[in-house]
Formats: sequence, C-alpha cells, structure tokens
Amino acid sequence: MSAPERIPPGRVSPLALAPDEARTLLTGGELTVAGRIRGASNAVLFCTVAHAGRTAECVYKPVAGERPLWDFPDGTLAEREVAAYEVSEATGWGLVPPTVLREGPFGEGMCQLWIPAADEADPDTGASADPGDAAGAGGPVPAGADLLALVEGDEPGPGWKAVGFAETGEGRPALLVHADDVRLRRLAVLDAVINNGDRKGGHLLPAPGGRLYAIDHGVTFHTDDKLRTLLWGWAGEPLPAEAVAVLRRLADGLAADGPLAARLAPLITPAEVAALRARTAALLASGRHPEPSGEWPAIPWPPV
Repeated sequence: MSAPERIPPGRVSPLALAPDEARTLLTGGELTVAGRIRGASNAVLFCTVAHAGRTAECVYKPVAGERPLWDFPDGTLAEREVAAYEVSEATGWGLVPPTVLREGPFGEGMCQLWIPAADEADPDTGASADPGDAAGAGGPVPAGADLLALVEGDEPGPGWKAVGFAETGEGRPALLVHADDVRLRRLAVLDAVINNGDRKGGHLLPAPGGRLYAIDHGVTFHTDDKLRTLLWGWAGEPLPAEAVAVLRRLADGLAADGPLAARLAPLITPAEVAALRARTAALLASGRHPEPSGEWPAIPWPPV
C-alpha cells in the first residue's frame, strides 16, 4: 500500500492539532479505510478521518481483529491502548498520540492519530511516505534516530545506556544500547507505571521537531508484573525530580475520587486500576527506576 497521490482538501498535519482538536476529529469524524498495515500481529487499518472540513490520517484497530492472548482477557486491547493514552496525558509528557475508542467500519476499536516518522514526513502536509511499510502507527524507528544501537565491547560509551548482550547473527555477541535521552527516560517511567509488556524498538517514533511518541500499548495494565522493555538502561538508578513530581500528580489523579481514575474506569477493571495505583505508589516509595524481577523475560522478543 502506498500513500494517496492526491492530498484531500482540508488535510491537516497531525503535529498541528491540539490534543482536544485531535480527539474531536478522531471521535466524530468519518473513517475511510485506505488499507491494512503489513507486519502487525493484530488487524491494523490505515485510514483517513474527516470532520468539519478537516482530514487527517489515523490508525484504526477494530476489537474484532484482535488476536487472543493467553494472559490478557479477549477483546480488551483497544481499551488498554486508550487507557495508556489517558495516563500519558495525565503525566503532561504527551508521549502517546491522541487515541480514542469509537465505532468504525468493522465495529468498535481503537482510533489513533497517525504520526509520521521524522524522516518520512511531507513537510507541507505531515503525510508519511509509505504507511503500508510501517509496523504500527507511525512506523519503525528511522535509522538516523540515534535511539537504539548495537555496539562492540562491554561498555556503552558516552551518551548511551546498556541494555544487555544480543546475538548479531554472525556468531558473536554485541551490546544492545539505548540513548541516554530524557525523552526515553520519561517513556521508561510511563512504561513502569502502565506495566507495559511489550516495549520494542519499533514502537518508538521520533517525530518532526524532535518530539518522541510511543505506540502499541495493547498489553498493558496487567495486575501481575509484566514489564518487558528495551529501556532498562536506568534500572535501579534514582528517579529524576521531574519524574517524582509526575508520579505524585498521577497518584493524586488515581485516588478513588480522582479524575484519572474516573477516566480509566470504563477502560480497565477495578483490580487493574488498583494495581496501577500500587505501582505508582511503589515507584514513589523506592524513588528508583524498577529492575527486572527475574520472574518474567525482561526484554521483548523480537526486540524490534
């Protein structure tokens, strides 16, 4: 599938939309399916959404197209994606693209604003060059993003954090590293809070202007420890002051009568909200980034 040759009237760059504008467009707009995105494990449809003279690109994941998982209830991944967006917005970091739950051509599903990758964006429209080649909403990390790398030796080098050793396919191990980047560190905190069981490299999306988004949050909010990520570089280190302030704000919002708890109530179970509240409190109590538990594979497979 290739991008449309003709730009529809009213096409807006997703980066020009305020969050409330994006949610209005995604919720009330008419969805038109352009094609299916290749390489995704569940049904992921690339669409346009049009409302009040505006048109934007988005991703629609119908619940009917979700593949059953052994450890998550069937038909809940779309709601978990929306819940991850709500928590991201509550942090103030805006790490997850605007995401809503709505009816679409194939029933209820998650609808998320398409964010073009930094090296794929049309500077005039914000449209991506070839959405059909993407692994998820917005596509994989571009090669020049300088967020993840494999390096020789035992040390990550200045500006990098070590994750662990990986086989290169040439019979020798290499050190997997990620950038010592404030955007990634914020994401590591968010993933710890929402208990993300699948933070892969292809879920990181550097956008034009230096902003970083993260996508694919269907396997989150489990009551058991499921954290699997490529962002272990800060494991055991003290949380920065910014993260501590954000966690305190989340704790307030997750109180029984808090606004965040109210927004999450239709999306995840009371037990999952309670576990989210407990994880936030535990991070505040320890004051440190979490470490792998040893009871669950720490790094997702495949890592990208």
